[in-house]
Amino acid sequence: MKRSRASSPQPHEAPASEMNAHGCSKPDLPPTCPLGVQDCPVRSTVEELQEECRRLTELSHTDPLTGLFNLRYLREAMDQEMERTRRTGLATGLIMIDLDHFKLVNDIHGHQCGNEALRWTARTLRRNIRRLDIPCRYGGEEFAIVLPATRLPHAIRLAERLRLAVMDSPLHYEGIWVPLRASFGVDIYRPREPGSVTVEDFIRRTDEFLLQAKTLGRNRVCCRQGDGSRPATETTAQERAALFITRWP
Repeated sequence: MKRSRASSPQPHEAPASEMNAHGCSKPDLPPTCPLGVQDCPVRSTVEELQEECRRLTELSHTDPLTGLFNLRYLREAMDQEMERTRRTGLATGLIMIDLDHFKLVNDIHGHQCGNEALRWTARTLRRNIRRLDIPCRYGGEEFAIVLPATRLPHAIRLAERLRLAVMDSPLHYEGIWVPLRASFGVDIYRPREPGSVTVEDFIRRTDEFLLQAKTLGRNRVCCRQGDGSRPATETTAQERAALFITRWP
């Protein structure tokens, strides 16, 4: 008995679902479109919009002059890190930095030189902090660095290293060397602090130590008396593990 010709297609034949209107098989399409359309214009538009959103988000968080994070991002990051401190018990450090006699740089060498000094300082800070630290431009010639999971002795040691780095790295501008100096205020947010302590409170009290450094003669690091006397130690295994918690819950 002969087999019916209506049987299933031979191996070289494409299934009916893969045949086009002219009886030819469709080429395999890459999974770039939910509808299976090659060179899908909708998908291309979505990707362009996603890229534009990423660019705008980056711009909204970045200081255009220095490339550091801006004040808005500083407040967001501090709010998240203070919440992390309350959850994990690991302190959050904050360093406030102000360039000394910055007005003289502008008056003597011009505002363009002042802008270059701010950029140079930002690069110097970046080169001397950890990847997990959050460097920001606070405003004018003032900077801030948020230090996740950092105890006070370590924060003080970092501030002193930054102070020396700024002092030892004069700006070379139009054939001249422009010396730079900076004052530093350091504090930490502890896990057992009252819940009423806000981001602004933390910034304000750290800024008071910065003001103290300026009052005492500039180019120095000031912090809470008695808290930073013991030697700084490396991050413990528990602290290192906590750092892998998602930064933005």
